[in-house]
Amino acid sequence: MDLPMSLPYLRLTAPSWPLETETVSPAAMEERPTWEPEAWGSPGGWLAPREARAGPSLSSVLNELPSAATLRYRGPGVLPWGASEEEEEDGERRLQTMAEAAQQELEEPVPSRELPWPMQARRTHRKSHTRDQVAQGSGSRASNCALKFRRMKEKTKEGLHTLQPWAWTLKRIGGQFGAGTESYFSLLRFLLLLNVLASVIKACMTLLPTWLEGTLPGPPGSDTSSPCGFYNPSPQGLVTFPTHLLNLLSGEGFLEWSPLFYGFYPPRAHLAVTYLCSVFVIGLLYLLLILHRSVSGLKQTLLAESGALTSYSHRVFTAWDFGLCGDVHVRLRQRNILYELQVELEEAVVRRQAAARTLGQQARVWSVRILLNLLVIALLGAAFYGIYWATGATVELQETPSVQQMPLLKLLVDYLPSIFISGVNFLLPPVFKLIALLEGYTRSHQIAFILLRTVFLRLASLLVLLFSLWNQITCGGKAEAEECKTCGYNYKELPCWETRLGQEMYKLLLFDLLTGVAVMLLIQFPRKLLCGLCPGVLGRVVGTQEFQVPDEVLGLIYAQTVVWVGSFFCPLLPLLNTAKFLLLFYFKKFTLFSTCSPASRTFRASTANFFFPLVLLLALAISAVPVLYSIFLIPPSKLCGPFQGQSSIWAQIPESISNLPQTVQNFLFFLGTQAFAVPLLLISSILMAYTLALANSYGRLVSELKRQIETEAQNKVFLAQRAVALSSATGALRPP
Repeated sequence: MDLPMSLPYLRLTAPSWPLETETVSPAAMEERPTWEPEAWGSPGGWLAPREARAGPSLSSVLNELPSAATLRYRGPGVLPWGASEEEEEDGERRLQTMAEAAQQELEEPVPSRELPWPMQARRTHRKSHTRDQVAQGSGSRASNCALKFRRMKEKTKEGLHTLQPWAWTLKRIGGQFGAGTESYFSLLRFLLLLNVLASVIKACMTLLPTWLEGTLPGPPGSDTSSPCGFYNPSPQGLVTFPTHLLNLLSGEGFLEWSPLFYGFYPPRAHLAVTYLCSVFVIGLLYLLLILHRSVSGLKQTLLAESGALTSYSHRVFTAWDFGLCGDVHVRLRQRNILYELQVELEEAVVRRQAAARTLGQQARVWSVRILLNLLVIALLGAAFYGIYWATGATVELQETPSVQQMPLLKLLVDYLPSIFISGVNFLLPPVFKLIALLEGYTRSHQIAFILLRTVFLRLASLLVLLFSLWNQITCGGKAEAEECKTCGYNYKELPCWETRLGQEMYKLLLFDLLTGVAVMLLIQFPRKLLCGLCPGVLGRVVGTQEFQVPDEVLGLIYAQTVVWVGSFFCPLLPLLNTAKFLLLFYFKKFTLFSTCSPASRTFRASTANFFFPLVLLLALAISAVPVLYSIFLIPPSKLCGPFQGQSSIWAQIPESISNLPQTVQNFLFFLGTQAFAVPLLLISSILMAYTLALANSYGRLVSELKRQIETEAQNKVFLAQRAVALSSATGALRPP
């Protein structure tokens, strides 16, 4: 299909919309020729009369339409083609009744913005409606209350929309670099909101009870005797400034006994309950907000993939916003439409090439894809083994005297797992991108495969690190081992294993931020300077940079997963991540506008709006596994934290419930019995069955509406063909 690229809003000039409608006087209308039957027989006039014309009549032509047998699609008041005059009169009366009903509906108070009218007509309707209200007086109290409530609801929505930060910045990014790049910054803003909410909840449920319930106890001394050894995190003597700096980077020293980590919080019953409940409240809030974003993105994706909103006619004729004011907004909207058309054209070319492949070509393509996926599996296996080796080597190297005597070398050894994980995450995603290009998928499918492989690499590497730490904490799962037999965990190497896990997550978060800043300063800006200093082909090839949306998005999801895993062991980690995402937004914005050029190949925003929250849900589920395992199965440390003396962290909840009144205990225990679970399951099953039946009925209705649209399109094609044929026949019958 040829695109009408000469339309005003596809050129990079400000369009002159809305067009003024032409005002035609009645006299001019009378002067225009009318289609009178008497004029049809005049030479050089219209077509000959029906009796003089050869060929089928109009009624017979219309009866041949593809929609002649589908009258039920045309709605009430529409008569079959070629109906008699009596039927036409009945139809006219029916249409008049429908028009009166429609007029009565318009007389009801309908918001102007909901009317399918032009902007000027909406303004006129609003003004006339306001005058009518003033003339009629106050009216009924119920209607006035409903009107005020609707207006308040609209104003609340508008107020919440205006409170969204960086709205204009995101619109500018979308217009200049495409909807895919805009989706990255939109996801960054969403994750920033999640971290702000988590920080507030942590402060209210963890920090405030700690400070309000009494004086904070100091760290345990070296003379504290316990079967599980001793734990003394506070440094002794004078500490130099370089040591303070190294402690700041590693989370040890003065930071180890601070509100930043788990071990600081004292063993108090109320604090233990609020500490544990905050984890579940934040997790539930995360789940609900991500599900809400996923559902809204799913609607856009289903519409986009169905073809209802991705046709060229939609982009060309209905995608313009007539409410735009100013050349800047107009040009941004022009670029957005151009990017959307570019995506559609690219994917249409790939789909057309895939449909034209022969059986041998299909077999060759699938063979290449299988080999490339085997290569991906091999690379992932090597990366995971390297991470496991680096984690084990860190513990061994920390025991050597040379490492303990050199602070910088000790810091390097402490960061060895983080360095290895960051190196793997930096090197393998470009390889995955090259592999996706060789597989021959569309741009949207390439993005999906790159995201899947990269997210598996990042999340699985984090799981490998956690597995290595679990192997050290629980002695490889052997409860009868000598190191774990006394306390249930390896108390000699890890006297406060929760703080050690929090330190690892803290180092991963900090190293990820430092790596991003280093890449920006040492790689991206020098490339941009090289592009300016070396004009020509070499400067353009070396200096041209594009914003890699999949890599950047997976970096965000990886950082958020680290926070989800470590927030139980490092309660202030969401607050640190909030500051990190604020810095990251402005760093990435500055890098985007100063060093990056628009992407040569873009992808749909609908794919990003659905796929990114889906990956977030997967990351949330994966991060919940180690946290829940630690809560239910691993014994808490005996020398630090609010759960000292418990057999497990969860054991604090039943103990707290036993102190409640008997009525509350009976109710809570009833929630866990079959008498409550079975009816709940039955009600949930009935609601699910009803929802599925409703979804199926809506699906059938949508299918019928799609078939109606296809039939109407066939009608137009058929009528156009017959009009051309009749015009040709008329030209042949006319005398020379």
